Amino acid sequence: MGTEKATFAGGCFWCMVKPFHKYDGVESVVSGYTGGHVPNPTYRQVCSETTGHYEAVEIIFDPEVISYGELLDIFWRQIDPTDPGGQFYDRGDSYRTAIFYHDDEQKAAAEQSKEKLEASGRFDGPIAVRILPAKEFYPAEEEHQDYYMKNPAHYNRYFAGSGRKAFQETMWEE
Repeated sequence: MGTEKATFAGGCFWCMVKPFHKYDGVESVVSGYTGGHVPNPTYRQVCSETTGHYEAVEIIFDPEVISYGELLDIFWRQIDPTDPGGQFYDRGDSYRTAIFYHDDEQKAAAEQSKEKLEASGRFDGPIAVRILPAKEFYPAEEEHQDYYMKNPAHYNRYFAGSGRKAFQETMWEE
């Protein structure tokens, strides 16, 4: 069957790589930009909020080992799905959340998982995550790839200081 792609925007892409890396069947997780109108944008351009791009991750996975549905479940646990203006400390369009689907099956799975989360009553507000057709994905500069491994001390301070860690512990502790 081969590999497939999943593309998720969950705020700062530094924080969206590590959660997927640890799963069998995930072959790669690349930080990058998608959804906008500027070809080959730089980090500085995307942060200027003039490109229309989201910070996102592109995941190459083996659906025989890990399903798209399982990746969606991992995605939801990384974000505040009720926040339409960014994620945690990071504000602005480039930090909004979205699921970028690559085919009709992914679109249906994303819509179903969003409806299930909304119906769960776990969150007080409506789920603000957009479900959009995948567009060209542009890998970010090398210093942004696998940031949690290259700069673990800074990554851990950022993960905690941004409010993401506390939110996850509060909202997803079973």
